Amino acid sequence: MGYRNPTPIQRSTIPDAVRGRDLIGTAQTGSGKTAAFLLPILERLIDHPPGRIYALVLTPTRELALQADGFLRQLGRHTRVRGGAVYGGVGMEPQERALRGGAEVIVATPGRLLDHMSRGYVDFRSLEVLVLDEGDRMLDMGFIPDVRRILRNLPSRRQTLLFSATMPPEVVQLARDFLHEPRMVRVEETTVAAAGVTHRALPVPQHQKTDLLSFLLKDPSLTSVLVFTRTKHRADRVVRQLKQNHVDAGVIHGNKSQSQRVKALEAFRRGYHRVLVATDIAARGIDVEGVSHVINYDSPNDPETYVHRVGRTARAQRQGIAITMVTREDDDEFSRIEQFLGERIPRERLEGFRYEEPPRHEPSPPPRGGRPMGHGRGGPSPSSQSSGRRSSYQPTSRRW
Repeated sequence: MGYRNPTPIQRSTIPDAVRGRDLIGTAQTGSGKTAAFLLPILERLIDHPPGRIYALVLTPTRELALQADGFLRQLGRHTRVRGGAVYGGVGMEPQERALRGGAEVIVATPGRLLDHMSRGYVDFRSLEVLVLDEGDRMLDMGFIPDVRRILRNLPSRRQTLLFSATMPPEVVQLARDFLHEPRMVRVEETTVAAAGVTHRALPVPQHQKTDLLSFLLKDPSLTSVLVFTRTKHRADRVVRQLKQNHVDAGVIHGNKSQSQRVKALEAFRRGYHRVLVATDIAARGIDVEGVSHVINYDSPNDPETYVHRVGRTARAQRQGIAITMVTREDDDEFSRIEQFLGERIPRERLEGFRYEEPPRHEPSPPPRGGRPMGHGRGGPSPSSQSSGRRSSYQPTSRRW
């Protein structure tokens, strides 16, 4: 699989995990947390008799469940340990077979697992290892009550591993309630973007974002591009416009069925789609090697969302480019992102792209938190042009 040396989180957690100690591991996305818990599980279960559930991995999204289950199959291909993924949006019968003895390791989302547990046939009496993956994301998505319900039905004598990109107070309290004298492992600052990411900012009027995106995609060096939008409607609209411009693009967001999301993600992973447009549901659910560029079509609402988005590139110590389209209305929020990262992100205007002022008859966009900004709104204000703030917006020609 290409492994040569353990990542810092793997080096710091695997020895204690193999010895059976409870652990709390905190590290940024793309740091190798999945292998940090799957390898010790496989080591532990390699000689166990089949037909019982020995390990349970709880994860917040369907994409993460599929990703961890697929990774387990790769790591354990020369063992007899079987895995099963349990998540919503698909039929329950294959999952029921896995839960009734068809798998020794279950990777599940909390809601669907509770659905199966309510039917009375899920037997966790042999469980030895519990993993809570992406604990902070569980909190963000409102799954902590479901997680607590599941944990109360598991054997008290077990090993518990909790992994998270950040450690908010609610997740810390969960760890205190359900982990036994855990060792805390914190690798680097969890709020800092991957070191291999080069950050760029493109000031642009709102109504020209799609034109600028199409202009960027003319550069063949953008080989595998993940584009983030703020809303599902906008994601669909951007994909339609890209296809009209003859750009191969897929889309993934919460309104798509599970089969549609899996199909789009697989097409992107295999290179059939050069571009994947996504909402933030994908910020931690996509693990695709070789994403060359992340483009923030819509600037994220908060710095941590920015970190998780751009963490889809430069994974596992690789290099990548993060480009953010910044409108006049985004200036304050983007400044907070810069403060969060501790660096000034260069603003650049692309040579060869024809910038326009927004139509004068268009009203200003509503404040952030209102209805989504419509097509054709926004743009640089006269005051921003006259301030020193625009002094760094010098036209440059870059090949990204």
